[in-house]
Amino acid sequence: MTVNTIHSKINLLPQERLGELLNFVEFLLNKDLSAERQTVQRRKPKFGSGKGIFKMSADFDEPLDDRGEYMTLLIE
Repeated sequence: MTVNTIHSKINLLPQERLGELLNFVEFLLNKDLSAERQTVQRRKPKFGSGKGIFKMSADFDEPLDDRGEYMTLLIE
């Protein structure tokens, strides 16, 4: 699509719709800029940097008891 084609299509729009077009163009520009910023600002985390943030309970691998009644209903 050429710039002339875009200009001719814009000229066909009613004046009331130009504000919407401007908002959409600004959205596209901000979307592209934010994508560039994210790739630049993102750093790869170092291995082990989350150590101590999460704690697992001692019985993590144990079966859950709260589904006992539900399971008995399925078996009957």
